[in-house]
Amino acid sequence: MRFLEKTFSFDDGVTVNRLGYGTMQLPGKGVWGPSLEPQNAVKVITTVLDHGVDFIDTADAYGPLFANLYLKKALQQRPDTKVMIATKVGFTRQGPNKWIPNGRPEYLRQQVELNLFSLGLDHIDLLQLHRIDPTVPLEEQLGVLRDMQKEGKIKHIGLSQVKVEQIKEAQKIVPIVSVQNRYNLIDRTDEDVLNYAEQNHLAFIPWFPLATGKLANDKRLQQIAAKYKVGPAQIALAWLLKRSKVILPIPGTKSVAHALENLKARDIELSDQEFDDLSELKAE
Repeated sequence: MRFLEKTFSFDDGVTVNRLGYGTMQLPGKGVWGPSLEPQNAVKVITTVLDHGVDFIDTADAYGPLFANLYLKKALQQRPDTKVMIATKVGFTRQGPNKWIPNGRPEYLRQQVELNLFSLGLDHIDLLQLHRIDPTVPLEEQLGVLRDMQKEGKIKHIGLSQVKVEQIKEAQKIVPIVSVQNRYNLIDRTDEDVLNYAEQNHLAFIPWFPLATGKLANDKRLQQIAAKYKVGPAQIALAWLLKRSKVILPIPGTKSVAHALENLKARDIELSDQEFDDLSELKAE
């Protein structure tokens, strides 16, 4: 049985608990506008911080900026809490569920500054390029982030929704420490990216880590969830944690109760047989 590692250490020795939290669900419908319950949005974040989460993923595009502002308030309420903040730049927003990449260096620099301002930070622990803009040379997109890293405004640089060849190209320009791609129990299209991340000790941050809706009636999933006295979502997270020691899931929710339920996944160590059974599940 593979030993389940609870933490991940970046190459500079910074260590975080592997199960984090993502702020994407906190703004309004379509990730647009403010939350209908802004005080609750802040409370969700302080709750996960109070329960050991020390890796939080956000982005200037979430809202835009509203998710960052809720996170800023939460951090102000927990000034002594050690937490690694990962944010992203590279998307413009035109309305609910509308996203268009913009990798122009002047735009990326502006958004890094807006992240610093809206988060209330003097540097960003992990700055991820939300999407590679195909209309702008990658050297220019990562070059400005590399410059801001030299200026002390960015500590680490990561990528989002990329292919292996794009990671390799990026690594020729600047050190890359993380990759954030869509990946979950039933969507493993980017298995090769995860394998590359594992081979090169890059943090792999799966977005949309929960995709259990289509599997809720699967008997094997129900049986395993019942055994551990949790729901399908927590089993899906436990599967991710066991899949690779470089995976840092960031389940998002606007519910305090759901946030606490998700954290139960940290204490679930699936057997190899359970892991294999779950790995056979497919979306219908």
